[in-house]
Amino acid sequence: MGQETRARRVAAGFLKKKKHVAPVRLIVVSFLILILGGTFLLWLPFSSWNGRFTPIWDSFFTATSATCVTGLAVYDTYTHFNYFGQGVILLLIQVGGLGFATMATGFSVLLRRRLGLRELLLASESASGDSLDIARLLRVVLSFTFACELAGTLLLLIRFLPRYGLLGIWLAIFHSVSAFCNAGFDLMGVTSPGAGMTLFAGDPLVCLTLATLIIIGGIGFVVISDVYVSRLRPLLRREKRVALNYHSVLCLWGSAVLLFSGTVAFFMCEYANTLQGMNFWEKLNTAFFQSTSARTAGFASVNIGEESNITKLFTILLMLIGACPGSTGGGIKITTAVVLVSTVVCTLRGRDEAAFRRRHFSRVSVYRAFTVMASACVLLFIATCALMALNEEISGIDVLFETVSAFATVGLSSAGTVSFGVGSRMILCVLMFVGRVGPLSLFMAFTNQPRRSNLILPEGKLIIG
Repeated sequence: MGQETRARRVAAGFLKKKKHVAPVRLIVVSFLILILGGTFLLWLPFSSWNGRFTPIWDSFFTATSATCVTGLAVYDTYTHFNYFGQGVILLLIQVGGLGFATMATGFSVLLRRRLGLRELLLASESASGDSLDIARLLRVVLSFTFACELAGTLLLLIRFLPRYGLLGIWLAIFHSVSAFCNAGFDLMGVTSPGAGMTLFAGDPLVCLTLATLIIIGGIGFVVISDVYVSRLRPLLRREKRVALNYHSVLCLWGSAVLLFSGTVAFFMCEYANTLQGMNFWEKLNTAFFQSTSARTAGFASVNIGEESNITKLFTILLMLIGACPGSTGGGIKITTAVVLVSTVVCTLRGRDEAAFRRRHFSRVSVYRAFTVMASACVLLFIATCALMALNEEISGIDVLFETVSAFATVGLSSAGTVSFGVGSRMILCVLMFVGRVGPLSLFMAFTNQPRRSNLILPEGKLIIG
C-alpha cells in the first residue's frame, strides 16, 4: 500500500507540473521523444537487411529526417532498411507530418472523449488553428488525411501492382503517405538504388497523383476545413455558398502563383538540360511535378545535381518560401512571404501600413513575418558557413542548396547528403528540427519572458536608407 500511495503521489506531481508547461513546449518535447524513439528502433539489427546495427548517427539522422518530414537520407531507404525499418520510417513520417499532439487529440475526438481547455489549446497550437472549434478541425484533419492517403494508394496501385506484384501494395501505401505528409522518402531502390522518382518522370498517373497529394498536404488543414465548410458542404447539401476567409484565399492564391511560376521556370531553364530526350508533354509533366516537389516534398524526378545553377537558385527560393501554415510542409510559409513582399511594396509606395487585396496587416503580423525571415536568414548563413568550412570540396551553391533543403524540410539534395560528414549531418539535423518546429515556436518553448505590452517607450528617431 505504501509503494502504491507513493506511486500515486509521483504521478500526481508529474501531472501537476505538466499543467504548467506551455503547449508549444510539449509539442517540441514530443518531437524530440519521437526522434529518439525512432533512432533507437532504426539502430537495432532487425531494422536493416544485413542484420547489423546501423551507425547511431545515421539512425539519428534518418529518424530526424523522417519525423521532420524532410526526406534527406544517407542510405537508400529500400536497400538498407528492411520492411520493419521502412515501417518505422513510415510511422515517423505520419506522426511527424500531422503532429504528435494533433494525432493524439484527434483520435480522442473521434472516440467522442471530452476535451479540456488545455487539450484544446495544445491541439490549436499543433494544428495552427486560431478558433476554439478545434474539435471539428481535428476531425477534418484526421478523416481527410486518411481519405486522401487511401485515394492516393488506390491510384498508385494501378501502376505499381502490375509492375511489382504484391510488393506494389506496400510501395503504393508508402509513397502515398510520404507524398501527403510532404516527406520525400521513396522506395524506388527496389528497381534502381538512388534513382528516386526519375523512373516515373514521364508517367502522368504517378506524377500527378503524388503532386496532388503534395499540394493538398501543403495547403494546410485550416484551409482544407474552410474549403469544405464554404464550398464542398454547401454543394453536397445544396445550400448557399459562403465566402472563404482571408487566410484561405491568400494561401490558395499564393500556392497557385508559386506552382505556375515554378513550372514555367523549370521548363524553360531545363528544357535542353535535364529534360532533354523527353517529348513536350513529358517535359511539362516533369516540370510541374518538380515545381510542386521543390516547395516542400523532396521527390526528385530528375537528377538534381545536373541542374543548371539558375535552376538551383530558383529552387532554393521555392524551398525557402515553402508551404502554408498548419500544413505538413515547411519553409517560412506563403503567408510570411506575402506579408514581407506587401510591406516592401507598400513602403516603396509611401504607405504607412502593409496591405494586400484590400486588407491591411497588423503590426504584430508584420513583426512576426520579419522575425521569421530574419531568424531563418541568420540560421542559414551560420549553417552554410559551417558546412562550407567542413566540406571545401563541395561547391557553395550545393552547400546552400542542402542547408535550405534541410531548414525548409524539403529533402532535395544536389550534392548528395552522403557526401557530408557526421558533423555536417548533425548541423543538418538541427536545421531540420528548427525548420519543422519553427524558429518562433522553438524560442517561445524555452523562454518564459513576461509581456510588457503596457509599457510606453519614448520614440527613437533614426534615418533609414
